[in-house]
Amino acid sequence: MLERLFKLQAHETTVRKEIVAGLTTFLTMAYIVVVNPSILSATGMDFGAVFVATCLAAVIGTLIMGLWANYPIALAPGMGLNAFFSFTVVGSMGYSWQVALGAVFLSGLLFFLLSLFKVREWIINSIPLSLRFGISAGIGFFLALIAFKNAGIVVDHPATLVGLGEVKTPQALLFFGGFLLTCALSFKRVTGAVMIGIIAVTLAALALGLVEYKGFFSAPPSLAPTFMQLDIAGAFNVGMISVIFAFLFVDLFDTSGTLIGAAQRGGLLDKDGKLPRLGRALMSDSVATMSGAALGTSTTTSYIESTAGISAGGRTGLTAVVVALLFLACLLLSPIASIIPPYATAPALLYVAVLMTSGLKLIDWEDVTDAAPAVVTALMMPLTFSIANGIALGFITYALLKALSGRWSQLNVSVVLIAVIFILKFIFLDVA
Repeated sequence: MLERLFKLQAHETTVRKEIVAGLTTFLTMAYIVVVNPSILSATGMDFGAVFVATCLAAVIGTLIMGLWANYPIALAPGMGLNAFFSFTVVGSMGYSWQVALGAVFLSGLLFFLLSLFKVREWIINSIPLSLRFGISAGIGFFLALIAFKNAGIVVDHPATLVGLGEVKTPQALLFFGGFLLTCALSFKRVTGAVMIGIIAVTLAALALGLVEYKGFFSAPPSLAPTFMQLDIAGAFNVGMISVIFAFLFVDLFDTSGTLIGAAQRGGLLDKDGKLPRLGRALMSDSVATMSGAALGTSTTTSYIESTAGISAGGRTGLTAVVVALLFLACLLLSPIASIIPPYATAPALLYVAVLMTSGLKLIDWEDVTDAAPAVVTALMMPLTFSIANGIALGFITYALLKALSGRWSQLNVSVVLIAVIFILKFIFLDVA
């Protein structure tokens, strides 16, 4: 049955290799089951319900990817977009988390339609590389700011907007220790480095009496507080246009980049360098996002950590199925997840931020018409506490700078159209 479903022999793999690969991928991304509820609960969402939604969204998306697309790619709620959901859409813009879930659902629906009608390639290919790198780095800076804020390292200041917090507290010291441990383990290529860092900080907090042990196993919490609570009608507000676009663009770039990168690592590309069944893989992602929104979590996307399992020998969807089953088993670990403090998950945020900002090295710094829009995009995300604002100002800067420099050949219809839409939004919608 497994041979018929996954074509193991054709991919030169075995059941044992696929199981080991699945376990490896799971250990590298399991941190999301505690980090995501920690971030989304800042909106007032029930922690236990988001924990269940996170696990189930990962199970659904990863199973579809494995069984339908037959790729060793795992999915879960994405880092960066969960922070945008909580701290910008709900925290700064003032929308309810129900409306934010509605926006996530609509972005997933748009993603599905783009994949169905094969418009995705046109969009992906028309977005300048410098803006893509700027967007990735900006999300990294955004996560870093949230990490320092959660650890109490960066605080608000009436004169300088931000300032240095108290760095001698046990929480701050545990944060720094967890980050250094995570980076050191990652450098030594230890599987599950991020999760080990989270667990180490939590155990230290328990030993110091900073958190209270509540048990290990229990029945899963109720999903009722978030299940089908999304407000799709509220998300049709014109002020949500840029939010939906932000969810869509980031998911589109993340998923496409992850799929191609993982496929290259595993030798899964065809002779023309293209990914077979790309449509199925992208639709798996979009269906997972819509399902996750219905369950009560932010955008679900493909995880680059899947390359860890591919490096361990995973080549088929059986790897993804193993990951899905392990996420399903996580539903019994809610007591452990609920005691993990924000300063234990903050090192994971900062570590992911380091990985995401690495794309800056690929920008052509000799060409200011490429470098400047990328820098504007990257800096405006943390400084305005909004991924959407960073994307908008990046597109506007790119289009205007290329035009003023006389480099019309580097502009295309989609970039100009997106820039005009964002300009109109700032003129007519952002009146405050």
